[in-house]
Amino acid sequence: METIDQDLNSTSNLITENAIKFLSETVKWSKFLSILGFIMVGFMVIAAIFMGTMMANLGGGDMPNGMSSGLITVIYLIMAAIYFFPVYYLFKFSQNLKEAITNASADSYEKAFEYQKSQYKFAGIMAIVVLSMYIIIILVAILGGLANL
Repeated sequence: METIDQDLNSTSNLITENAIKFLSETVKWSKFLSILGFIMVGFMVIAAIFMGTMMANLGGGDMPNGMSSGLITVIYLIMAAIYFFPVYYLFKFSQNLKEAITNASADSYEKAFEYQKSQYKFAGIMAIVVLSMYIIIILVAILGGLANL
């Protein structure tokens, strides 16, 4: 029991006054960026609806290269859905971190850092997916170029 108390006392000094000041500023910026992100998601949804409607009205639903306006709408909506998750994680990080600082709540700190972990994990997975797509596109382009020789 004495060891547990010592461990708790030694870790309670990890968050200094300066660290709390830095985290308080982080709360403000992360909340600001998450709100901007939600606005951007809203613009993406509006753009999806607008582009789909405009394309359907202008070209009868089909674009010159054969893509339908519905496909453009779906692509924009998928992009908005993908972008929503890291913005949501950032917002929840901000909320929980503010609560943790205000109430000195260990549970809120834990939740805040869990959301931060989720945001970084999502960004890492997306980076892997995008890099993989680039590699596949480059390989297909090279093979297509070699096939035309």
